[in-house]
Amino acid sequence: MEISSYIPGRVRLYNKELIGNEELAKKIRQSLSAFSELTEVNVNTVSGSVLILYDIESLRKNKDLKKVEEYIMLNARRK
Repeated sequence: MEISSYIPGRVRLYNKELIGNEELAKKIRQSLSAFSELTEVNVNTVSGSVLILYDIESLRKNKDLKKVEEYIMLNARRK
């Protein structure tokens, strides 16, 4: 996955392997649905993108997800 953009509460990722791949899209949705801190996950198999919306305060209470957000902040292509 490539981190395309980040603003607090919203992350967009891209993956070329996701284009036209409904099975991969299903796996991504299932994996991310395990996190109650994420309020919405939109997977687009036409563009190969994953849009993740989350509650900032809830996510940052989870120390592991907070570390993920910090990594994303530092590595997003566009901020």
